[in-house]
Amino acid sequence: MGNLTQYSKQGTIGVITLNNPPLNALTQTRGLIQEIKDHLMSGEADAAVKAFVLIGANRNFSAGADISEFGKPNDPSKADLRQLTEYMDAVKKPLVAAIHGPTMGGGLELAMACHYRVAGPDALLALPEVKLGLLPGAGGTQRLPRLIGAEQSLRMITTGDPIKAEKAAKLGLVDELVQGDLLQAGIAYAEKVVAENKPLRRVRDMSVNVPGGPDVFFPIARAEVAKASRGFPAPMKNLECVEDAARIPYDQGYINERVRFMELMKTTESAALRHAFFSEREANKIPDVPDSTPLIPIKSAAVIGAGTMGGGITMNFANAG
Repeated sequence: MGNLTQYSKQGTIGVITLNNPPLNALTQTRGLIQEIKDHLMSGEADAAVKAFVLIGANRNFSAGADISEFGKPNDPSKADLRQLTEYMDAVKKPLVAAIHGPTMGGGLELAMACHYRVAGPDALLALPEVKLGLLPGAGGTQRLPRLIGAEQSLRMITTGDPIKAEKAAKLGLVDELVQGDLLQAGIAYAEKVVAENKPLRRVRDMSVNVPGGPDVFFPIARAEVAKASRGFPAPMKNLECVEDAARIPYDQGYINERVRFMELMKTTESAALRHAFFSEREANKIPDVPDSTPLIPIKSAAVIGAGTMGGGITMNFANAG
């Protein structure tokens, strides 16, 4: 077994901990996703294990897929996120995701493939793939509408903007908000599910709430998204996936999602947005300056010029004290 996850048993609960700092990215080629599947298979074969808790070490549950792997071939010897979530749909013991911190993209898709979700107050949930000219590629466009309805999920998926834990609970994306030790809260919730013999709540089997029905809602939504997207293809492709969730069976919508994901991956818009994403992160790194370099406190600044830019810069400095 690799070292990007850990598995332990706490009583009758199998605990799977993601441990790929800093943000628990779901790397396929390094085997983290396969490790999760292996832990689930091991726990399923263990009669002493009655349920599972998935949790992230460090700062969060998972910030999503390892974007550096986008566009590169998968390692065929290891499961990818789609294969993992498909396997999770067949698991016969309760799966509880314990969420904290930024839980984005593939991380949220992993959590939605669980039967139940609990979250700490610092959880921040989003499907931000549209900001890279893409769409969720592991069932996110099909599961989210089944949990929170077409209207709210369309807003989240086509904008990519995050929501806080409290709102996620009100919408039904999170089943319970918890305080204190998240792991112990997740274990307690899993034990409660087992004690009460709650059903395995597979999101894929749920129906989608659509205000006024699909024939009323989606024509209006399509016009609004088309206006807001200004010609970018990703928001409309995301909308088409949400509409599939409302109109056709899960399995076909899931296939269509993958087809559209691959189409968007080949667009110049997505390539440009992904390039910008990596460029912004590289810009924060200064060659030959180690992370341990002490920061010099800056207590005053002078701005030459008071035009549009100079005024804006001055205001930012003033706001920062």
